[in-house]
Amino acid sequence: MLVKEIIEKLGTEIPEADACSWDNVGLLLGDESWEVKKIYVALDATDDVVSHAIAYGADMIVTHHPMIFSGMKRIVASDFIGNKILRLAEHKIAVYAMHTNFDIHGMGDLVDQCLGLKDTDTLEVCLEDGQGIGSVGNLSEETTLESFASYVRDQLQIQSVKVFGNPKAKISRVAVLPGSGKSDIDLAISKAADVLITGDVDHHSGIDALQKGLQIIDAGHYGVEHLFISYMADKLRALFDGVEVQEEPKQEPFIII
Repeated sequence: MLVKEIIEKLGTEIPEADACSWDNVGLLLGDESWEVKKIYVALDATDDVVSHAIAYGADMIVTHHPMIFSGMKRIVASDFIGNKILRLAEHKIAVYAMHTNFDIHGMGDLVDQCLGLKDTDTLEVCLEDGQGIGSVGNLSEETTLESFASYVRDQLQIQSVKVFGNPKAKISRVAVLPGSGKSDIDLAISKAADVLITGDVDHHSGIDALQKGLQIIDAGHYGVEHLFISYMADKLRALFDGVEVQEEPKQEPFIII
């Protein structure tokens, strides 16, 4: 199997052209003609992920977040991104990223299913056909913010969530924006959500949301999006017979003490 063949197959379901204009998706390192026998799947191409992929003997790394995001004027070992690029090139490992295009074509449904949301609709429409990023849906029955926050934590299998709101507040309608979602607080309110599940919510954004009537469950940027890893690994195994696929072990990027 060639890098090109893998990209083309994935692109039929998750088109690179549907990524946001500011994003940097697709083949970020490598040659489309390289042969692929082993793929390593991770959320980010960190130093540890690169080391694990090399040890695994991977020919390709598939990630959610782009390893290269902004312009680079030089590739040198003293730069942390440059060092990864040089190591990967030395071991002839291609790197492919599916970021906002996967957010549109997969991430929303994945999180909805994980949390058991019903009657879902798109939160932020990005494409002419109505598809977009995030979702808003209903719970099967009303619950409290405290109970629902614990449920979210357990379903996402993470150590904790940060909550802005009254633990006894009643929750029945939920908005979800994987990744960093404070910019969509007003949008969640316009969709009549009782709570927004997202990541990277700062102090002022959280308390402002509360004053506007929206509760917040901050599950962390990793907390929601790590679902990509097992989902994409399973998809690759199903799509490409004869290609071995390994997942980066689940590891939250920080600990709570």
